[in-house]
Amino acid sequence: MPGVTVDKGVLKIAPIEKSTPPEAEALAERLYAMLPRIRVTDLLAEVAGWTLFPELFTHLRTGEAVADHRILMAGLLADGLNLGLTRMAEACSIASLGQLAWTSDWHIREETYALALRRLVNQQQREPFAAIFGSGIASSSDGQFFQAGGLGRDAGRLNAHYGQQSGFKVYTHLSDRYGPFFTKLITATASEALHVLDALLYHQSEVQTRRHHTDGGGDSEHVFALCSLLGFQFAPRIPDLKHRRLYSFDKSSNYPTLEPLIAGRINVDLIRAHWSDILRVVTSIRTGTVTASLIMRQLASYPRQNGVAAALRELGRLERSLFTLEWINDPQLRRATGQELNKGESRNSLARAVFIHRLGEIRDRTYENQQHRACGLNLLVTAIILWNTRYLERSVTALRQTEDVPDHLLAHLSPLGWEHVNLTGDYVWRARQSMSENTDGLRPLRPAPEPARKAA
Repeated sequence: MPGVTVDKGVLKIAPIEKSTPPEAEALAERLYAMLPRIRVTDLLAEVAGWTLFPELFTHLRTGEAVADHRILMAGLLADGLNLGLTRMAEACSIASLGQLAWTSDWHIREETYALALRRLVNQQQREPFAAIFGSGIASSSDGQFFQAGGLGRDAGRLNAHYGQQSGFKVYTHLSDRYGPFFTKLITATASEALHVLDALLYHQSEVQTRRHHTDGGGDSEHVFALCSLLGFQFAPRIPDLKHRRLYSFDKSSNYPTLEPLIAGRINVDLIRAHWSDILRVVTSIRTGTVTASLIMRQLASYPRQNGVAAALRELGRLERSLFTLEWINDPQLRRATGQELNKGESRNSLARAVFIHRLGEIRDRTYENQQHRACGLNLLVTAIILWNTRYLERSVTALRQTEDVPDHLLAHLSPLGWEHVNLTGDYVWRARQSMSENTDGLRPLRPAPEPARKAA
């Protein structure tokens, strides 16, 4: 196996080399230089014209849509930019604080956020150019830490991994076409493994995940077992591979080469004894009778005393051992996992740039308002990704009229750039008829810059 060695019982794998050629990075810079500069208000309004997502923010009691979509979108921006309604009322001229607060109270809630996100993600997945980013069958998830503004009751727990400041994690699932189809606010100390399956089962968008990737925080034996039973291929990035141990059906002495890596035998009798209970748990999760995160939390509470939890752990050891062997044997699997997780990291960078106000801190005290901040941020990030996807396609089409643009270079492109988007300043909303600047409803591109020449 190239790049794999076992030295004194310690498994070592050579790191995956960078696969993005310099030509692809240069092409991405040129394409983004062609995108029109735009205010975030105009970007959101343009995406609203494509998808009509403001109509999904209906009144809590009457079910009617907002009369003036600009007031609604100002409230959404107040969440997504972490600006708050008071400062948004001061920065925009279309509504008072009372109007923004009334619209937010009656129209903006977690359910309407979910409906709007689903529409934006579905539109982004349908874009022809999005197929360049991925096949549409893979996804990844990662938690992003946001510092709290004080020591509120729900922010008192500290995670030493993020320093000595209290805060929260926003756990987001991202498709391989860069559609962030699910987001959830969790405590900084919560195990990410508990929330991996919720999004895969209950997101209700058109994303069809077959293979899911996480970093070490989402890796657990119960996740391996349940993903296999529910029809998902779980492919996490393996942390501390040298400490990873395998489990076999036979004695470890039967595998002399792998014997130092084998920790024990799989208890097949325990799995058989609780097989009907395992199927009952999986059926309850699949039908939505109980959420996967709740079941996994209960199973993790008493893993030794609970026979079902112990049997799932044995089944997870089997699946994890098979995956570890595949991970060792297949460099392409390691590379694909790294690429998908890098997409999530890049998405987190965009989210950090968007969530710019109040020093990037979540200062709300109630879970509802904190979740609104997370949902608003994800909705705004999705709108930027959709806008970039559509305009990057136009940039490629325009550039191909004068020169050759290879498809293999476009595979390294991503719709996560934001340098051309003005995220701060006065939030000016134009009249609807002046939002589009040409007959196609799209803005004109900037001229393509000349390719950089290498020094002789």
